[in-house]
Amino acid sequence: MRDIQLVLERWGQWAKDNSGVGYSPIAAGFKGLLPATGKSKDSCCDSDGLIIDGAVGRLKKVRDERELGVIMLHYRYGVSKSEIARRWKISEGNVRQKLMMAESFIEGCLAMTGASLEMDAWTHKSEISKVA
Repeated sequence: MRDIQLVLERWGQWAKDNSGVGYSPIAAGFKGLLPATGKSKDSCCDSDGLIIDGAVGRLKKVRDERELGVIMLHYRYGVSKSEIARRWKISEGNVRQKLMMAESFIEGCLAMTGASLEMDAWTHKSEISKVA
């Protein structure tokens, strides 16, 4: 079973990095010469990002738009659950519930399609051994 929150965190960073908005602050040919500025979170590869994007797109078509909103705000833009609750004037518990339902839907979409992600080696939850 995948850790869907880790999967969505990496997808969110990938979506930020590949939004296509803006310009490159470094001239062509000089990108590797300058040190990276700021901390960069772990991202997923393009193929994983596109697969997860498809599941998120399915969420948009099938489920409540607030579920998509909470996924985008929390994972893509890094807004905390309490801040989302304040913005939407609802309880944080309600935000958590919407987030959990959206995460479960996306995880179900990935499972139903049989999608194999390159990041699966890092995102699978280890089985807890039973103690007799």
